[in-house]
Amino acid sequence: MEMTKNDLKNKLTSPEEAVKLVHDHDRVFIGLVSNITPVLSDALWERRHELNDITIISGLLLRPTRLYTEPAENQPFKMLSLFLGPFERTAMKIGRPSAFTSLHLSQVDDWFHNIGKVSVVFISASMPDENGNVSFGVSGGSVYRFLLDTAERIILELNPNMPYVYGQDNIFNIKDADAIVMSDKAIPEMAEGEPDEITEKISDQIVPLIPDGATIQLGIGGLSSAIGGKLTDKNDLGIFSEMLCPSMVKLMKNGNVTNKYKGFMDGKSVYAFAAGDKAMYDFMDHNENIYNAYFSFANDPRMIMKNKKMISINTAMAINLYGETAADAIGYHQYSAIGGQLDYVRGAQWSEGGKSIIAMDSSYIKNGKRYSKINFTFPEGTPISTPRSDIEYVATEYGCIDLKHLTMADRVRAMISLAHPDFRDELTEKARHVDLI
Repeated sequence: MEMTKNDLKNKLTSPEEAVKLVHDHDRVFIGLVSNITPVLSDALWERRHELNDITIISGLLLRPTRLYTEPAENQPFKMLSLFLGPFERTAMKIGRPSAFTSLHLSQVDDWFHNIGKVSVVFISASMPDENGNVSFGVSGGSVYRFLLDTAERIILELNPNMPYVYGQDNIFNIKDADAIVMSDKAIPEMAEGEPDEITEKISDQIVPLIPDGATIQLGIGGLSSAIGGKLTDKNDLGIFSEMLCPSMVKLMKNGNVTNKYKGFMDGKSVYAFAAGDKAMYDFMDHNENIYNAYFSFANDPRMIMKNKKMISINTAMAINLYGETAADAIGYHQYSAIGGQLDYVRGAQWSEGGKSIIAMDSSYIKNGKRYSKINFTFPEGTPISTPRSDIEYVATEYGCIDLKHLTMADRVRAMISLAHPDFRDELTEKARHVDLI
């Protein structure tokens, strides 16, 4: 214990001193999702007039940083992101030098080894245990080990608010850090959102497809909350998911999730990153039933398929008449990233008794006008997130249909039936005009 105290004392320094380890032309990772490093990031911003050509690397940050939100003039920072969130999008919108690379999250190890190539890593971590070990916290286990493969300098931002989470090589000893700073910032939260009437209708279409003993993958948002709220009469559910969210934790607390019959990593709720509220983070602290895994494990279809009755539920920004999804960009406007959608679409379908479901509202209203999310074609430049050959179930408030074994004409008819009634005649006319039906 004394050695641990000495290690901490010897490495502990001010944020201002710690960021002096950043040099010209460095590539600095500042965090992802709920594992962010606000103290170090702020200190690095204050050095903006002393540095040249610094690449800031991150993914889906849940808290703003001046490294991204301040105007581009007279500062050396440019952005490289593997997954755009609101503050990465802000950086691009205000003209900050930015780069984005799309990949499946199952390939994130390759991304950091060949594209990210971090030279300095800021690590948000828990307080050390009696052996000097810290946990990578609620989301760090998804990527930190791959950053450490190339990082030349390691700076820890220790935070007593960060849960100690177990997982796949999720522990780091403070003696291996180059510097340590302290933070008392709250772990950033992400509101799950209350389901509206349409979302409740969509969830009603999906819940009957989830049997007792199923292994589930959900995301954030009102649909996740609605589905979670309707699974409280299910027994022995399991979790194997890219994301851990509050609706899943509620099912764990309620006893609906036992992870008994997954057939793979039984007894463990496996996930890659977590975003939720403080109650969820508190539940995760030193919880031996929760397992934080690499993206390249939790999103690997070959791992996903090992879970029995794997039910994958994802959403999209738009779907065309073939059933293909546009989930990360519309036109030339990049919104998020390809993420893990296709990983889970394939892994769930390969699972024994598994199903893959794409769910979304059929339409949306903007400036008082209704627009369809099911379209004849996508706007020019729109990338396909999941191709038609991989799509299985598609759900809207008007139904849930398995497209997998339909002819193309029947698939088009099915998609039209899932559209809002205001657009069905127009979609039918366009489909007939080009002999799709």
